Formats: sequence, structure tokens, C-alpha cells
Amino acid sequence: MIFRCIILMAYLLNCEICFSQSKTFELIDKNPTKETKALYNNLQNISKKGYIIGHQDDLAYGVNWRYEEGRSDIKDAVGDYPGLYGWDLAGLELDSKKDINGIPFEKIQAYVRQGYDRGGVITFSWHMVNPVTDLHSWDTATLSLKKMLPGGPFHEKYKTYLDKAATFLSTLKGPKGEMIPVIFRPFHELTGNWFWWCKHANTKEDFIQLWRFTVDYLKNEKDWHNLIYCYNVADYDDETGLIEYYPGDEYADIISFDLYQKDGITSEDFVEICRNRFAIMNQVAGAHQKLTAMAEAGYEAIPQADWWTKVLDNIMSGSNVSYVLLWRNHGLVKETGHMHYYAPYREQVSAADFQKLYDKKESFFESELKHFQLYQPMKKR
Repeated sequence: MIFRCIILMAYLLNCEICFSQSKTFELIDKNPTKETKALYNNLQNISKKGYIIGHQDDLAYGVNWRYEEGRSDIKDAVGDYPGLYGWDLAGLELDSKKDINGIPFEKIQAYVRQGYDRGGVITFSWHMVNPVTDLHSWDTATLSLKKMLPGGPFHEKYKTYLDKAATFLSTLKGPKGEMIPVIFRPFHELTGNWFWWCKHANTKEDFIQLWRFTVDYLKNEKDWHNLIYCYNVADYDDETGLIEYYPGDEYADIISFDLYQKDGITSEDFVEICRNRFAIMNQVAGAHQKLTAMAEAGYEAIPQADWWTKVLDNIMSGSNVSYVLLWRNHGLVKETGHMHYYAPYREQVSAADFQKLYDKKESFFESELKHFQLYQPMKKR
């Protein structure tokens, strides 16, 4: 571990020299908090040299455990926490005390603070209920977005949802009272056909208009300046498929996609698909001067023992993508009897290979992010 830290410090020194000589992308918020601006710049730095490994709901539960202080399946496997933590806002809009996965929001507040204090990155998605039907996010009633736009019959209701999210986010503060930066990924996987906000159920114009209203409302009306906005799609095969619903360069900071390997898709095919999508995404992001990410990924139950080094690292290394978020470790699904998890736990068949991934200089976990000082401007180091 000490040897790796020495190598990392030399490596980061080279990163800072290269970074200082290159142009950085700018946040869409022209008045970001200093921590938010520093994080965005540092994520660009990281993307030039490697990628952060993240995990959804990591601190709250794992396979066969729940709410054990300080525990994490990833930490159990490699002795370190992930570098990025994914959480969900779903439930706030209904005044629920718990999120969509049953985690009390009070606990999420504490987990966010813990991850931030240790130097990790925080991201939130939102499986929002359909404001038009009051049903879950998988209710695919058509043209819901249109009814939520200014002047629509559900616009005021949608604003109350945003107000509740803003109230919760206002509780996420660091040790000096600073607002904790959050990568916010609303209306995710929009090119799919499974959520009420997806493209199959809405027009491009309505999606773009609601996205822009959401950003303007949080930034200007709610005075939120600690959010980094992540545009996110599912499947696409060309530039048009990725960018068709893009809200514009003044309304997104990150361009990303989600993709999982599933049974019936070979590892070789999965690698090829991801590389092709990275090539398209990097070309688009370069033209628009945006950061990139793989905002959700994984292979359920990770049946391939060397999946991490032969597949994930094969995809991510040299990709210029800042982070990859592995989905959550729910464990046993009682209704179906199958195991639902996407990160290894101690003694899982791929745990030894995950250690090899951890040891690679391109993969960044939480302890290594301390050296990047993500929330400090580089010029002041």
C-alpha cells in the first residue's frame, strides 16, 4: 500500500503539470461554489489518467447485511471504499422518510457527509413518481412531460417536487457549513422505454424544455450552485442517438450513458459495444466541451471470475471517462429467489480479480482521491 502511494504521488505530480497546461471545461453555473468548481476541474484531471470506481447505496447495505456502521461490500473486498457514492432522491416527492430502496433519508444525509469528509464524490439520481398519474417511475403514461411544463396542469405540482428535493439537498453540508457538491442525474436513461420521461413517451421538444426549466429553477429560483448536471442516456448506436434530446451546452455539464452486461451477451461483445459508445460519446463531448461518465454499469452477480480486469478495466482504461458507477448490492430477491448485486463482496467469485483492478494505477478508489484533493483548486496546492 505504501509503495502504491509513492507511485501515485509521482503520478499525480505529472497529472498537475499536464493539467495546468490544458484548457478546462466550464460549469454551466457561472456562480458555482468553490468546492463544486474544484470538483469539476479535478474530475477532468482524473479522466486524463484513469477513472473513479463508484457504487450505488454502498454504505447503507450489502449482500446479507444492512446498516452496519463503517461497512461496505467493496471495503470488505479490497480494504478501501469506492471513490464515488450513488444515492437516489425518490421518495422525497411523496414526503416519505425513506428512499425507493428503503433507506431513511436521515441515514443518507449521514452517509453523504461521511463520503464527502473522506474525499469521495457524491451523485444522485431520481426515480421520481409520475406527477401526472401518481404512479411509480416505470409508469409509462405518454406525454407526461408536456403536462408538467410551465402552463401545464401539473406544472405547479412538479415545482413542489423540486422544492422538496432542494430542501433535502440543503441539509447536505460539509464540516465548515459548505454545501456538498452533488452530481445530479435527473431523467436518466432517457433513450430507453421503461420510465415515464423516456423518449418513447415524450417529444424531444418537451423533454428539452422540461430539462431546461428544471436546471433554471434549481439554479436561479432555488439559488443552488453546488450541482453538476449529468445528461444520461441508455442505448445508442450513433451520434444522433446520443445527442438527439441533448438540452444544449448551457444546460449540461456531463454526458453519460448506462449499460449492463447481461446473460446472452458475451464479454467480448460487451467490450466492443462499450468501446464503440465511448468513441461516439468522447467525440460528442469533445465537440461540446463536456466531461463524460459511465453513470451506471455492471454484471449482475458477476459470474465471470476475471470480469473486472478482462472486461471493465479493458473498457475503462484509456477511455477519458471520469468515473463508472456500479449498481447496488441488494442481495437476495425474495420474490424471485435470485441474487441481485453488482459489486463483489468478500469471498465472491470475482473478489480476487477485483483486488487486481484495485491495484491498477488507472482505477481510483476513495483513499487515493485524498491525494487529488478534489474539493480544492489545483492552483492553491
